[in-house]
Amino acid sequence: MLQMQLTPSPITATVDFSAPGVSHGFLRLPYSRDDAAWGSIMTPITVVNNGEGPTALLTGANHGDEYEGPIALFDLAATIRADDVTGRIIIVPAMNYPAFGAGTRTSPIDRGNLNRSFPGRPDGTVTQKIADYFQRVLLPMADVVLDFHSGGKTLDFLPYCAAHVLPDKRQEAQSFDLVRAFGAPWSVKMLEIDAVGMYDTAAEEMGKTFVTTELGGGGTATARTAGIAKRGLRNLLVAAGVMQGEVQAQPTQWLDMPDEDCFTFAEDGGLIEFLVDLGDAVSQGQPVARIFPVTRTGLPPVTVHARRSGLMMARHFPGIVKPGDCVAVIGVEVEHE
Repeated sequence: MLQMQLTPSPITATVDFSAPGVSHGFLRLPYSRDDAAWGSIMTPITVVNNGEGPTALLTGANHGDEYEGPIALFDLAATIRADDVTGRIIIVPAMNYPAFGAGTRTSPIDRGNLNRSFPGRPDGTVTQKIADYFQRVLLPMADVVLDFHSGGKTLDFLPYCAAHVLPDKRQEAQSFDLVRAFGAPWSVKMLEIDAVGMYDTAAEEMGKTFVTTELGGGGTATARTAGIAKRGLRNLLVAAGVMQGEVQAQPTQWLDMPDEDCFTFAEDGGLIEFLVDLGDAVSQGQPVARIFPVTRTGLPPVTVHARRSGLMMARHFPGIVKPGDCVAVIGVEVEHE
């Protein structure tokens, strides 16, 4: 373990993280492959420095088929001026660059899910090396971390910004203050199905103020969801004291995810018919979907029921569902002071 901790990351940055002004460059990871014996993975990065202030680390495409974050971050990198900033902003629009290039949730190189690979390894797979660089180099620099997500190809969400309930209530309050400032139509006190190996967990365990999103899905971005991402990004940076300007306040409805009954999973595979849509109110035990067997005709569908009352905040996106897939997520509307 000591040897792994002392092994330097194979990733090198072509930008100077302390240089004043706006710097564009790459995180270069050597990757020898059939079409390039001495090749590299070149992940774009922008660093903006202007005086004393906090550091914000901004990331998108942790999963490669989620696009609102990359749209907002490539846009910010192309338009930001050093005079707009007080402190430092580090922009990585596509964290998992191989997955982003392939349009897949996980890496096409090693099938690694970056958001389940932390703390990573400097001598591991490509995905583990990327995780290690964020764990040991980028996260320690940051005060505030915003990691954009959406549903990718397999889920669709009400557009929301979120943070987690944390043992450190001061850290939790700072995160939820930035969720409120982001101003998505929905704001969520988020529960994870499995937090082991997540970027979120790595940042929070370092004491960082961590905020995330789920802004739609279906493997694309709409004008509405991209607009929410771009406006919310600037609002968060202003509220965090890293960017000059004023927060453009937006109304938001808070949702809580109090327990695992928020999640409904398929126990059968087949063709799924939803009986309620995103944003609809449901009652515990209410049918939310039917799954038709597709191996032959004449077979009755299996009904999927909500495990709690609340609001449909996420749903399975493809028309075919497999056993174990998440069919629906139900949140509970709450007030937030």
